[in-house]
Amino acid sequence: MTTAKDIMHSGAHWIPAHETLDRAAQMMRDHKVGALPVSAEGEQDRMVGIITDRDIVIKCVASGHDPSNVTAGELCDGTPRWIESTADVNAVLDEMQSHRIRRLPVVENKKLIGMISEADLALHLSDEQVAGWAERVYSRA
Repeated sequence: MTTAKDIMHSGAHWIPAHETLDRAAQMMRDHKVGALPVSAEGEQDRMVGIITDRDIVIKCVASGHDPSNVTAGELCDGTPRWIESTADVNAVLDEMQSHRIRRLPVVENKKLIGMISEADLALHLSDEQVAGWAERVYSRA
């Protein structure tokens, strides 16, 4: 059985909710990622959301806000989603499809251990699985 841990990329990095979006963008650049889980104030291990490079551009910069004055926590909205490392790949696909998300944090013993992205799916799944996932995530609701 292929699990979330088998297909994730490890070494996901948190950004605290109080950090600014310019710092988030720098972290994304430095770690070569397009998304960061956001941790609660004073609680490194409690996720309050995820911000993406696209969020920074669309919700901050294109809206006329200064990324050095907007925090990661202010940009987060909705309920954060994640999956246990032992979940099988079908559960991963179901979670991503049902919530129409493109990145999914992976936790083990309530600790972030990695992230699953579209690229991870493409690398580890069959063409049919990836096509089905893309159809459900990208189709109009």
